[in-house]
Amino acid sequence: MKRSSWAIPYSIFLMLFVVLPLVLVAVYAFSDGHGGVTISNLTTFFTDPKIIGSFLVSLEVALENTLICILIGYPVAYILADKKYNKSATTAMLFIAPMAINALMRTMATAEIFNMAGIPLGKGTLIFGMVYDYLPFMIFPIYNVLDKMDKSYVEAAQDLGASPMTAFRKVTLPLSLPGVLSGAMMVFMPTVSTFAVSEILTNNRIMLFGSVINEQFNNLMWNQGAALSFVMLIIIGITMFVGNDSKEEDAGGLVL
Repeated sequence: MKRSSWAIPYSIFLMLFVVLPLVLVAVYAFSDGHGGVTISNLTTFFTDPKIIGSFLVSLEVALENTLICILIGYPVAYILADKKYNKSATTAMLFIAPMAINALMRTMATAEIFNMAGIPLGKGTLIFGMVYDYLPFMIFPIYNVLDKMDKSYVEAAQDLGASPMTAFRKVTLPLSLPGVLSGAMMVFMPTVSTFAVSEILTNNRIMLFGSVINEQFNNLMWNQGAALSFVMLIIIGITMFVGNDSKEEDAGGLVL
């Protein structure tokens, strides 16, 4: 048996559960209720104030969540990767332990804590829940980059007279940017498309773009729901393309 034959099961799985669903989304997005071809489903995204409003709110929440995760996650990843402060990889694994619990259960538990404390559900609780859910996705890409980084670069910069802060700013930070960008994409994109977290932590007071898509399918408006999903796929694809280009530029952007 040829070695390439082992790829056949994976190819079948890929076609059935990745390619075929994407094709169906595209077909429904460009079809009307009678099977005809139309682009009216896509134009709804640009003309419906409710959809535009939810999308802008989703972008705002996603940006805030991503920035907070970077501000919290980078120092944590830096400490975990520094052998002076963390001599065991076990400490890093503790951050992934909560992820063993179902995300929906963690979100419901978080909402119950707010209810018990008498804290009204709203945007603040939503941001808190988002950061709680997605912070590990920011920490680990940054940690992996920092942990594998050649420490001799920093030592060379200090030997040339750079202060610790200058060495961090001109050596460590540029070399760690690919991890930051990877973490940002892993946090930003799921935040834009999520719906369960926002519904639970805001008691349906804030409707994100994912909630609008879910509402379309619940109301059996499959064509419009598929069109909005198709728009989301395009946005995710553009984000990934720009992110990959940025990581390649940052990888070669070290200046001493």
